[in-house]
Amino acid sequence: MLASFRPKSTPRHRLSRFVTKEAIARLLKIKVEQIYRFECWAHILYVHAQGMSRFVSYADFPPVVEVESPAGLDFGYWKRRMASQKERYAPDFWVDFYGDKFHQAASVSELLEWGELVGAIKLMLSAIGLESLRKVYAQEKYLLEHF
Repeated sequence: MLASFRPKSTPRHRLSRFVTKEAIARLLKIKVEQIYRFECWAHILYVHAQGMSRFVSYADFPPVVEVESPAGLDFGYWKRRMASQKERYAPDFWVDFYGDKFHQAASVSELLEWGELVGAIKLMLSAIGLESLRKVYAQEKYLLEHF
């Protein structure tokens, strides 16, 4: 009798690379310290935090610069998620998330990386959100260059 091959773990979702504790905290409106653990499952993320346990879609998380840039398939997942939520644009917390990343940038080159990422996903952001991010970016760039 031949043994059948079964992987010991399920393959990771391609959007799981964008999951960070900071993004989880912002999405769930809690502090980072309140998150006990999170588990990346095949199709969904399980978050266990102080006073809550939640299942979260990978498509709720904004892309980050520390990993591979978003590709065409990633945009498909995000668009499908937005359509299921009856939304035209990414969640509002994405704009806040990127605004904070602009504020936290320690150098002009780091700010530029975040700016290029936002430029790549700008069609997913509302016009108002994108305009506010442009203002924050310009302000932070000025501060980093002149102080």
